[in-house]
Amino acid sequence: MTATLIKGTEIREKILEEITAEVADIKEKHGKVPGLVTILVGENPASISYVTLKIKTAHRVGFKEIQDNQSPDIAESDLLALIEKYNNDESINGILVQLPLPKHIDEKKILNAIDPDKDVDGFHPVNVGRLMIGGNEVKFPPCTPAGIQEMIVRAGVETKGAEVVVVGRSNIVGKPIANMMLQKGPGANATVTVVHTGTKDLAAHCKRADILIVAAGVPGLVKPEWIKPGSCVIDVGVNRVGEKISEKTGKKIAILRGDVDFDAAIEIAGFITPVPGGVGPMTITMLMQNTLKSLKYKLGI
Repeated sequence: MTATLIKGTEIREKILEEITAEVADIKEKHGKVPGLVTILVGENPASISYVTLKIKTAHRVGFKEIQDNQSPDIAESDLLALIEKYNNDESINGILVQLPLPKHIDEKKILNAIDPDKDVDGFHPVNVGRLMIGGNEVKFPPCTPAGIQEMIVRAGVETKGAEVVVVGRSNIVGKPIANMMLQKGPGANATVTVVHTGTKDLAAHCKRADILIVAAGVPGLVKPEWIKPGSCVIDVGVNRVGEKISEKTGKKIAILRGDVDFDAAIEIAGFITPVPGGVGPMTITMLMQNTLKSLKYKLGI
C-alpha cells in the first residue's frame, strides 16, 4: 500500500481561488476589500523572503496590502505607536509584526499591543483564550494549525472519534492543533493525546494514532514502525539537513527533511504530507483566510 499524498501546494491553490472570488464579491456588494499590513523591522534575509511571499499572495487575492519596513534600531515605544496607528486604521483588518524582532524590543509586549480583532496570526492571549473556549468564540485560529485541520478535512479523513496523537507542545503548533481537534464540530470531535520528546514510550503512543500530527522539529524522529497502517500522517517538521546543487539553476539549495521518515512511512500510512510541499504552503494561505474573516466580522456578513 502506498499512501495518498496530501499536497499543500494543491490545496493552497483551491483555497486562494475561493478567497479571490469572495473578495471580489464583497468588493462589488460592499465596496470594501481586506486590508493587511506587515511590519518588518530590520533586514533579516529569511524574514524578507517570507514577507515578500505574504505580499505577493495578498495582492493575488485582491487585498489592500501595506508593507511597513522599519529600521532595526527603531525604539520599542515607536513600534508600539506604529501598531496603535494601524489598530485605529479602519481600512486595516489584519496586522502582522514579522518575527524575530531585535533584542532591544520585547516581542511579547509588541504582539500583545495588536488589537485582538486584527490579530490574524492568532497569537494574542485573547485569541488563544477564544480558541480554548471553542465554537463561535473562535475568531482567528493560528495559521499553521488551521492549515493542518483544513488539509485533513479536504483529504476526506474522518476525525469524529478518531485517535489523534500530536507530537510536540509548542504554542504555535502543538498546543493549538490539539485544542482544535478536541472541539465539537466538523474536522474535529477527536480524542487527542499530546506527547513530546520527553514522553515515555513515545513509539507506543504514535502507533495507536489514526491521525498522527508531528511537530517536534527533530528530523526523522518518527520511525516507520511507529505508524499505524492506514493512518493519516501530518508532518509539520521542516528541518534543514544540508545543501545540494539544484539541477534547474545550478545554485546551492537547502536539503529539507521532515520529522517523519517519509520514504518508509509512505508505504504504511493511508495519507501523508510531503516535505516540502505539505503543511508549509498552508500557513500563508490561512493568514489570508483570517484577514478575510476579519473584514467579514467588521461588515457583519
